[in-house]
Amino acid sequence: EASLSFAGATGGLAAQGVPGPYLVVDLGGGSTELVRGTDHVEAARSVDIGCVRMTERHLVSDPPTADEITAATRDIDAALDVAESTVPLEGVSALVGLAGSVTTNTAHLLRLTAYDPERIHLSHAPVADVLAACDDLLAMTRADRAALPYMHPGRVDVIGAGALVWRRVVARVVDRAGIVEVITSEHDILDGIALSVARRPC
Repeated sequence: EASLSFAGATGGLAAQGVPGPYLVVDLGGGSTELVRGTDHVEAARSVDIGCVRMTERHLVSDPPTADEITAATRDIDAALDVAESTVPLEGVSALVGLAGSVTTNTAHLLRLTAYDPERIHLSHAPVADVLAACDDLLAMTRADRAALPYMHPGRVDVIGAGALVWRRVVARVVDRAGIVEVITSEHDILDGIALSVARRPC
């Protein structure tokens, strides 16, 4: 599964002239997967810090309280320590995020008036803009999030936690690898399956 997610997420990067090694982060509901590689997966680790899991575990207030955010941050950082024991972050040339929390965060920083996957896919955003968008979404009330024109109804309750997880991942990769921008991919495991089939000899 890691290799298919990686292939799907990085499929268009070579054409953009983006060099590896890449760190692909798939921020799901139950878990977050970190995958490192260039033309193939070199290391991968899944940790139990998905947006649904973190919302249920910590961010129960509307909006989340400072104490809840502190506890969630501690939990996220501990899980990332575990992931980093398997997936080294030093030397990463590009950080690629995928799944709904990441793409919604990108829609927010792009100030989209509607969800537009073509604008989001393979967009490059300065780190400062990504972190600011994460902070915005985390601080919002549920009603404020629901009113955003690009917000999927099913993401309203969990985007705050997703934004916090993404913020901690981005900040850590900046610290370890010195990246200055973040790439967002709309492609995932299904696109990886399609690519793997297309590459098979007839």
